[in-house]
Amino acid sequence: MNNYDALREYLKKQHLPEFVLTFEEIEAIIDAALPRAAQRASWWDTLRSPQEKMPQREACLDGGYIATRQADGNSVKFKKMPKPR
Repeated sequence: MNNYDALREYLKKQHLPEFVLTFEEIEAIIDAALPRAAQRASWWDTLRSPQEKMPQREACLDGGYIATRQADGNSVKFKKMPKPR
């Protein structure tokens, strides 16, 4: 199991409302290879099954972003979550 703390910290430092990272860029951030499952959209999708706790999803949410795997199958879009009022 990879440690996604580095991804969480990376996301916390971002200010863009949304941006895309390739799998290679994410692997450089976490200093590890992503598992094969990362190619499935459901592995990233924070909205599909929020009750299912997964470290990569938690890291994205804790970093303030919702992650969505892109149609190319090799990148992920991170969209800033609205701040609670």
